[in-house]
Amino acid sequence: MTDRIPVRAIETIDPAKPIRLTPAQAGGPIHTRSFTGRFRNLRLLGAGLLFLLFFGTAWIDWNGRQAVLWDLENRQFHIFGATFWPQDFILLSAILIIAAFGLFFITVLAGRVWCGYACPQSVWTWVFMRVEQITEGDRGQRIKLDAAPWSLQKLARRSAKHGLWLAVSVVTAMAFIGYFTPVRQLTTDLLTLEMGATTAFWVLSFTAATYINAGWLREKVCRDMCPYSRFQSVMFDSDTLVISYDAARGENRGPRRKDADYKAEGLGDCIDCTMCVQVCPTGIDIRDGLQLECIGCGACVDACDSVMDKLGYDRGLVRYSSEHELAGGKTHWLRPRLIGYAAMLAVMIGAFVWALNERPLISLDVTRDRGLFRENALGQIENIYSLKIINKTQQPRSYAIGLVDAGDFELHGPSTLNLAPGEIRDLPVSVALTATHNGAGPQTIRFEVSDKADSQSHVSTKSTFLAPLR
Repeated sequence: MTDRIPVRAIETIDPAKPIRLTPAQAGGPIHTRSFTGRFRNLRLLGAGLLFLLFFGTAWIDWNGRQAVLWDLENRQFHIFGATFWPQDFILLSAILIIAAFGLFFITVLAGRVWCGYACPQSVWTWVFMRVEQITEGDRGQRIKLDAAPWSLQKLARRSAKHGLWLAVSVVTAMAFIGYFTPVRQLTTDLLTLEMGATTAFWVLSFTAATYINAGWLREKVCRDMCPYSRFQSVMFDSDTLVISYDAARGENRGPRRKDADYKAEGLGDCIDCTMCVQVCPTGIDIRDGLQLECIGCGACVDACDSVMDKLGYDRGLVRYSSEHELAGGKTHWLRPRLIGYAAMLAVMIGAFVWALNERPLISLDVTRDRGLFRENALGQIENIYSLKIINKTQQPRSYAIGLVDAGDFELHGPSTLNLAPGEIRDLPVSVALTATHNGAGPQTIRFEVSDKADSQSHVSTKSTFLAPLR
């Protein structure tokens, strides 16, 4: 047992090939290269629509009021011609469920396209990266500027970049807060420096959040903070369209002359130019396979297609493709999981539209007085109630108040009530048992409030009438 076990060194790294780290592996800032292409144009179109919606909607007036305003102080949420109340929050739940199923559907269909084209984190990061390109130059110039010692030119470029970042952040914060407080007054307060302490706190907070997330954290939010990157792979299947490198066509990689017979040299279509890496906002190499850092933005597709065009090769070396297609098969568009999500999405949208159309524009809450009961001057058993009535419309309304199938019960109090748009009124009333008490004990009664101008608009709520047992 004294003999030594023979050991043989195995070279795991080809010494002829230098180790090349991606920007994500190397750490430090990721400097992306400028590029053009169809997916970039599609992303610009989506971002433009998002900006128009986000920055413009709050400035639209509707019936003399800001079209979209979440008035938290008065607990009223105005969305164009409709006013929603906390009692309508079930509709918000429905919207969130619709958004979830929509995200599930698009993820099973085409991966993380939401992240690459419409996610605010991605969109604002692209804006901040564009500011970098304007103030500090393209990728090579920015890398040189990072390595250069501090000078007046470097200070001026960095100051211009951060100044524009802060300007974009302030405008973003003002637009966001403008959905919770009237945006015109908010803008006036900012320009005149008369903003209250609470409003100023939120403006500074959202400015800092935008500046830090889009300017400094960037891909770290998508990679380390966003849970979507972690569970997306669970939702993928073999037919999901994801950004893929066609290794069968691209390998072996290597440079060549444009007119060379590269196939005779044992080379594939990939010339190893690393353009796909240089344009990636998360700093990965898509040729290493699908990675959780990939946000599906298509930047590498545009970069690779431009190289293929210059060489006269077919496009699609890097493309949206499924695992089945890369293996030589066909992508199955109709599959149980995708159909299931589509069906649930359609059902939820239909249910939401129905609930939105059928929601009562009158709210009635009934609270019975904590006392048991009392006997009035006529010797009748009487209970006291408080009716909380809300006019959910944006017009003044006149309402009739009564009991449904009153029978032996009689309502004592106002029979009509006029409410201004959005007004809430607490109305004390009493209900008396007019018949000779027969010892029936607690009984159920139902209050009803109806719009006098629209017989179809009414709401009823039940309560309990207490009487002694004899």
